[in-house]
Amino acid sequence: MTVLFFVCICLIVYVYAGYPLLVTLLAKLRKPSQFVTPDTWPEVTLLIAAYNEEAVIANKLENSLALDYPAKRLHILVAADGSSDQTADIVRRFEPRGVALSYEPARRGKMAAINRAFPNTRGGVVVFSDANNMYDAGAIKALIRPFSDPTVGATTGAKRILKGDGALGESEGLYWKYESFIKKQETRLGCCTAVAGEIIALRRAAFVTPPDYVINDDFYMGMRLTRQGYRVVYVPEAHSFEPVSLSAEDEVGRRARIVAGRYQAIALAHQLLPFKRPLIVWQIVSHKFLRPLVPLAMIGALLSNLWLLLFPVSGQSVLWQQVAFILQILFYAAAAIGSRLPKTHPLAKILYLPTFLVQSNGAALIGLYRFLTGRQSVLWQRAPRQLQQSK
Repeated sequence: MTVLFFVCICLIVYVYAGYPLLVTLLAKLRKPSQFVTPDTWPEVTLLIAAYNEEAVIANKLENSLALDYPAKRLHILVAADGSSDQTADIVRRFEPRGVALSYEPARRGKMAAINRAFPNTRGGVVVFSDANNMYDAGAIKALIRPFSDPTVGATTGAKRILKGDGALGESEGLYWKYESFIKKQETRLGCCTAVAGEIIALRRAAFVTPPDYVINDDFYMGMRLTRQGYRVVYVPEAHSFEPVSLSAEDEVGRRARIVAGRYQAIALAHQLLPFKRPLIVWQIVSHKFLRPLVPLAMIGALLSNLWLLLFPVSGQSVLWQQVAFILQILFYAAAAIGSRLPKTHPLAKILYLPTFLVQSNGAALIGLYRFLTGRQSVLWQRAPRQLQQSK
């Protein structure tokens, strides 16, 4: 049990602190890549996935039409398959301004809609976006610039959570800042292993159509490119803005889906991992494949710690076991209190980190259950978020 306890603790520490530290140290040995601005901006398609997005699709299209990119070289295509509200009708109103619609009534999931719309894309690069994500004016140019390097197969931008009045916005924002830091180090080391599906650009000729059953389509697309020898580059200057989730419960559902997709990716590792590039394999395993195991490690650490207290090993002091157990109980108590406080309560912001970690790892357990039981549908149901104005 002592060995199990330390293995669990080491896994948690490695995932959240050890790997970021190691990748940062290794990245410092490399010079950051310098990308040249093209003399002529290439032809690009912005492919927007939209399912029942009547509340935000008009804002998204206005935002897209206002982007700082040559209008004649930016094509906007909306994949709205299965939408049963006014989404398709709203998109049609923008057709005189150059917006195209890909729509059929049947709903088969986000990936099926993208795969059906993709042959209608034009240009050398396709930018994938979601309807509720607004881009900074210079986002497309920032995403396209690294493609001047022929080794770059994909770029991904920075996801920014627009803070609400409460702590959930704070915790989501902190998480994405943490992820942004890791992506910067991975990119400097050579290849980013995490992409934000809301703001990802792919070299069109290298696109590998993901199967319709894939849950995390963005991760699948990025990793398939690494198998072809391409790099994935994180571009922090390319900003995507998304409002905070309306409730913690909605965010738990979203994260459960992501983690179910992560377990699916582990099962598909033989299709995804670039085994001829061991450094990237280490990055993927450390950043993406070990993280879904953290909730199991948290349970293992707590139960093994309790076992060692109830059945102490002869001749060993139980002091460290008592301290470790108290710290764990305090951590979970803080999370429990934080989850029950109103978002506007002063303590909610103080307790947001343990609350966020426990809720996200709790969602991971739900995701594991859904994956093991086959209950995670590929049909896409976005977590409801606060409405926003176009930027």
